[in-house]
Amino acid sequence: MPDAPAAITVIAIDGPAGSGKSTVGRRLARHLGLGYLDTGAMYRGVTFAALRRGIDPADAEVVARLAGQVELELTDDALVVDGVDATIEIRGPEVTRAVSLVAANPAVREELVRRQRAWAQAHGGGVLEGRDIGTVVFPDAALKVYLTASPEVRAQRRSQEVTDLDYQTVAADLARRDALDQGRETSPLAEASDAIVVDTTDRGIDDIVADLVRRLP
Repeated sequence: MPDAPAAITVIAIDGPAGSGKSTVGRRLARHLGLGYLDTGAMYRGVTFAALRRGIDPADAEVVARLAGQVELELTDDALVVDGVDATIEIRGPEVTRAVSLVAANPAVREELVRRQRAWAQAHGGGVLEGRDIGTVVFPDAALKVYLTASPEVRAQRRSQEVTDLDYQTVAADLARRDALDQGRETSPLAEASDAIVVDTTDRGIDDIVADLVRRLP
């Protein structure tokens, strides 16, 4: 009989944009010596590829085909899409405004969830952050975390990342993205019933990471 697949340790970090998922996820992964995967960057990568090819992000069938073909090379802090460094472009306003359409595409989600699970198996686990890690991708994760923060703080954080947009524009985009992510039919943004909810509004990163390390089984 073939050997059973080795057990892997997955830590799932979910939450809305600007809640601190990437900062906490990277720091936690580094502390534990685990790999880190920003799954949201994967959806942004598909969106970037669609826009670069002149594909309408709302064209579900064509975007789904693209998701199965696009090459995504992810590291802790960079993304190469079909050989093109898209690290900066995927955080720009054009991709940001279109990514919710792509992320709501069930066929795109199916393909990227497959890739996310394969990544975790290949790395022996890791810290994965996104919007459906604890509810869909790895419902049996060793630790599930749902990060949140006040809308004002989230918008402030994002406006510092996207320098060509003002605070009011970023706040409006975040509210629109929240509504789309929470309202989509396939894998909506939601807290897993057994997730640890952490409000990052007034907490330091080191404090949050230490708290999560203590909660690991």
